[in-house]
Amino acid sequence: MNAFSPVAALAVRVADSRDRAAVAEFIAEHPAATPFHRLEWLEAIERGCGQRAHILVAENESGVAGLLPLIEIRSPLFGSALVSTGFGVGGGVLGGCVEPLAEAAVALASRSGCESVELRGGTVPHGWQPKTGIYANFARSLPGEDEAILKAIPRKQRAEVRRALGFDLEVRTGRDRRDLADHYRVYSESVRNLGTPVFPRRLFEAMLDSFGEEADILTVSRAGRPIASVLSFYMSGTVYPYWGGGTSEARSWRANDLLYYELMRNAARRGCTRFDFGRSKLGTGAFAFKKNWGFEPEPLTYAVHGEAREVNPLSPKYRLQTALWRKLPLPLANRLGPPIAKGLG
Repeated sequence: MNAFSPVAALAVRVADSRDRAAVAEFIAEHPAATPFHRLEWLEAIERGCGQRAHILVAENESGVAGLLPLIEIRSPLFGSALVSTGFGVGGGVLGGCVEPLAEAAVALASRSGCESVELRGGTVPHGWQPKTGIYANFARSLPGEDEAILKAIPRKQRAEVRRALGFDLEVRTGRDRRDLADHYRVYSESVRNLGTPVFPRRLFEAMLDSFGEEADILTVSRAGRPIASVLSFYMSGTVYPYWGGGTSEARSWRANDLLYYELMRNAARRGCTRFDFGRSKLGTGAFAFKKNWGFEPEPLTYAVHGEAREVNPLSPKYRLQTALWRKLPLPLANRLGPPIAKGLG
């Protein structure tokens, strides 16, 4: 019997510590699994943001037939929801048994006092509200040689990369305290400039600790100052650049262009054959930036049961707050941001 075929489940329950090995094996072997399904992701969220994690497991005679990772996101500003997967851009049911797992998630939300359930990937369960036309994902194959990587970049964007290569910029990849400090300095300024609160620094520390050698930070510096940085994950031959950004100085030196070109080179040397640039909102600068690199947008469909939270910073509802946040001094934004951001998920 194919372990990943949509066969009926005999039982659906909340996994516990005794299920760790079976759950980890199922995720490791499933072709649709992402870092956002993994136990390491859930554990890092719990340690880094204090939001509780659950895994619903569907079982049949052969063992695990499907699972659904969930994070309880609770916020006095934005309400509460069970999210698969919280703080990630993917998730949803992995494997078969979509309807039983969806029903169990709704029941768990009710017991936990959560107002809704959000699935950020996978099949949309029957009767749930699909959410489309907001996000697209960008991913494509990654060549193995430096010159092939460069040639795969469209001409105009390739010219920007070549300009960046001509500047006196330092590139460093690592996982130590300096890497974390430089990344947080850059990333927090980047999101402040976008008008959004930054996640707690301990979230990034927990991610690196949880994923080990399957995660790292690449930073571009000029004259000793970090100006662009990204925290990436590696899984099943795919690199996932995830939390990345640049300072106001980065654009002048094409630091973000160098950042992702060097990440592609580093990932290829690790044996990766696919580059997942992640999701972006339609109509944003990030969306256009990824298209400039030759990535085609793949529309994403999410699903909601219950009343959906409004957490999109581009919503007209938050226009004033976003404009004000951009004007905050960075130290103040970094103090005020994490308690807010960990309730967004």
